[in-house]
Amino acid sequence: MKRILALTVAAMLVFAGCSSSGSSSEAATGSSTAEASSAAASEATSEASSDAVVTVEEGKLTIGMECAYPPFNWSQMESTDTSVDIGSASYADGYDVVMGRYIAEQMGLELVVKPIAWEGLEPAVNNGEIDAIIAGMTATPERRENADFTEPYYESQMVIIVPKDSELVNVTDIQELSGRRVLGQLNTLYDTVIDQIEGVDHATPLATYPLMVAALKSGDVDALTAELPVAVGVCSSNPDLTYVQFEDGKGFEADTSVSIAVKKGNTALLNAIQAALDTVDEETRQQWMIDATNRQPATE
Repeated sequence: MKRILALTVAAMLVFAGCSSSGSSSEAATGSSTAEASSAAASEATSEASSDAVVTVEEGKLTIGMECAYPPFNWSQMESTDTSVDIGSASYADGYDVVMGRYIAEQMGLELVVKPIAWEGLEPAVNNGEIDAIIAGMTATPERRENADFTEPYYESQMVIIVPKDSELVNVTDIQELSGRRVLGQLNTLYDTVIDQIEGVDHATPLATYPLMVAALKSGDVDALTAELPVAVGVCSSNPDLTYVQFEDGKGFEADTSVSIAVKKGNTALLNAIQAALDTVDEETRQQWMIDATNRQPATE
């Protein structure tokens, strides 16, 4: 692994001005100041070395994502202005890709995207296969035990997706889903929150949203849990489906924010990514999500 300095060390040299009438005491003061400046420069160099950012590959920021969770991330066959080549004649695109590219550019790095199954993302960042996870991941207490997270880069709300001709289109409270078969994504918050519904028929979770959508359209389940932007995207490409938002205080109790994860203890990289993230205002974040939702491929 190569080292890239995240900070440029600037050492300020202070010179004592000496006039023709300067005294020996002034010369002594100048010597003392120079020594202090030299010590400060040495200390700054030491601090910069300890804050050096380490990446998997020199000059590159390697991030992992499913490439199967639109509008956050997906794969496609064509190259576009927003996509990144992931090999095998495929390209990754989506909100996470746009965010990742921006962060990489702010850090002076080239973005590399690695498609990794959801359950393999945390192991990948911890074994050094990738530098960071940018994949619509919520920083749950359990995940914080294994990785370090930035502040959230996006936040939405939890909804359900149902067929347009379902009687569930009019529900306003999650408890109205009692006795219904509800499906979430494997190893995610969107599966665990289902148990907040009393008497629910909790379907065995599936690994990806395309599989979940297929299960809903085939009638195997009555509803899917989803984040609002995901639901908007799914329904826009599947006109026979719609999403349902709940009344305040009657929806799922869930943290729907998503953050970027790095290896536990990699403070230098975490701080560098957070610094780049801090330069993206809320309006831009929302516009990137709208754009990603509008260009995502149909989910069949």
